[in-house]
Amino acid sequence: MKRVLLLLALGSFIACSDGDLQIETIDFDSVDPQNCGTLTTSTTLFFKLNDDQALILKLASGLLKNEASSSTITSNIGTSGSQLTYRIFSDNVTSAYFCSDFPPATPTVTEEIEASDGQVLITTVAVDETTFEHTIQLQGITLENDNKERITDLTINEFGVITTTSN
Repeated sequence: MKRVLLLLALGSFIACSDGDLQIETIDFDSVDPQNCGTLTTSTTLFFKLNDDQALILKLASGLLKNEASSSTITSNIGTSGSQLTYRIFSDNVTSAYFCSDFPPATPTVTEEIEASDGQVLITTVAVDETTFEHTIQLQGITLENDNKERITDLTINEFGVITTTSN
């Protein structure tokens, strides 16, 4: 009887697979968004860096405007619209990786996950006549790895606030 119980216990450990999913939590709330070059309403690429991880947001063109929004501007994530990518690197990553004409050879990307669903929400307020603050939020984000395993513990609802100025 003991052998049967031992075999059942071993069988359950062998049969259960947690897959190759190694990401426990994605948390970029305490990190400010960055961009390359001068920030304008034409800027579409933003990223947040957290040691060896990056959260990359590519906005659909025309979402940022130097005018206060009367309602929240929404862009769907997926095949059309905005894109959200989560990357894990082999070592700590800096803005030079994204902003250099030729990305450095290291660190290398060890895992990349594209968001397949969700929304980008943007609210713009006028600080003064020429300065505008854009609050970018993420909602309903679905990140799935190549094995179709979903990362559920996402702490990335607030992407951040960026400021543009008009001429």
